[in-house]
Amino acid sequence: MTQTLGGGVEDLRAVMSGTVIVPADLGYEDARRVWNADIDRRPAVIAHCAGAADVAAALRLAQAEGLEIAVRGGAHSMSGQSVVDDGIMIDLSGMRQVAVDPEARRARVGGGALLSDLDAATQAHGLAVPVGAIGHTGIGGLTLGGGMGWLSRQAGLTIDNLVSAEVVLADGRIVRASDDEHADLFWAIRGGGGNFGVVTEFEFRLHEVGPMIEFGLLFWGIEQGADALRLLRDVVPELPRSMNVIITAMSAPPAPFVPAQHHFAPGFGLLLAGFDGAEEHAAVVERLRAALPPLFDHVAPMPYVALQQLLDEANAWGLYNYEKSTLVEDLGDGVIDVLTEHLMRRSSPQSIVFIYRLDNAYCEVGEDDTAFGGTRHPQYALFGIGVAPSSEVLVAERRWSRSLWDALAPFSLGAGSYVNAMTEYEEHRVRAAYGEAKFERLARIKGVYDPGNVFHRNINIQPA
Repeated sequence: MTQTLGGGVEDLRAVMSGTVIVPADLGYEDARRVWNADIDRRPAVIAHCAGAADVAAALRLAQAEGLEIAVRGGAHSMSGQSVVDDGIMIDLSGMRQVAVDPEARRARVGGGALLSDLDAATQAHGLAVPVGAIGHTGIGGLTLGGGMGWLSRQAGLTIDNLVSAEVVLADGRIVRASDDEHADLFWAIRGGGGNFGVVTEFEFRLHEVGPMIEFGLLFWGIEQGADALRLLRDVVPELPRSMNVIITAMSAPPAPFVPAQHHFAPGFGLLLAGFDGAEEHAAVVERLRAALPPLFDHVAPMPYVALQQLLDEANAWGLYNYEKSTLVEDLGDGVIDVLTEHLMRRSSPQSIVFIYRLDNAYCEVGEDDTAFGGTRHPQYALFGIGVAPSSEVLVAERRWSRSLWDALAPFSLGAGSYVNAMTEYEEHRVRAAYGEAKFERLARIKGVYDPGNVFHRNINIQPA
């Protein structure tokens, strides 16, 4: 096998525009690294692809040699599916081009682009795509599972703004998927993950955003937690669609605007972003301050690109991470009790709960218009993220995240999980996330485009 693989690698190098790396090469150790430090895998081959033709060539080598395939974009897969032991990593990280047509309000984006690449290019024209909230996330993995963030209430999920995609199929064909071409594939990749091929280019619809937005952080201490969450339960659903929030259960950051006596204090935060003027944003801040004075707050305008990178440092490369998510209809008293109780069970002050509000534009897309694994009525997405400086500390944070998820289970909606936040891909949970009808439809489409289940390092759906 080694001798055959060696010849295969040389053949791949001869036909690829990008570079091919094996364990003996300089740069291999850096090339195999992924964002989550808890993942430590050693692929036999790393193919740094420069375009769709390179991806097709790498797929041919992998299948000829019987190599397991991992696809790397931004390398943010919590479960480490973007790297594989002894297989081939198809690395799209060199494909970060973004071409913006401001008149048509369209952007064509390479499959390896990061959210920060897309934001920088589109904000040069006062435009944006609804994406996630961490700038060094890859656009590929985020989009294929759904994509929620600061613009979800006014413009929907990332997949709701996808116009077309260039996809390299398991058999090496390069196709374009849209409403008019390979419509079944286009439906499936909008939520169905990487099951159907390698997306080498995305085309997105753009929206007017920024360049400046209004921002506020309000933080309540642990003893105020239940009252703060009840207040937010009343206020957040009433916000205009031009405003959005992330609610957090967290430790106060040691930032310059945080009084020193509150550094690392456990509590509950509201990150409030306004996209339609300061007056409206200020009115909401004052309402919250009057109803329940926070321990501290920080309110100021900021560039939209800064908002998009606000959480980057706290989610930096090199930390040990674990995540579980769930969806709940409301922040009822039972959910609030779970959140206030579990915040104090963390071992690491870096561990955090993020809560996203999903309504307005999110709900204006039909339940079956895309393959998104979730219902389209107003709800909250909760993410319990264990973050640790070492693998030893992560053991306790993994238990904490799982315990939080178990405690929230009685309040969860039927889908139960957002597939982009799954760390384990048990089939029954994947089925539950999509629902039986969508899951079976995805399985039939998988049978058409990837009957051999070549792409299985993902939220895997077996081909029908």
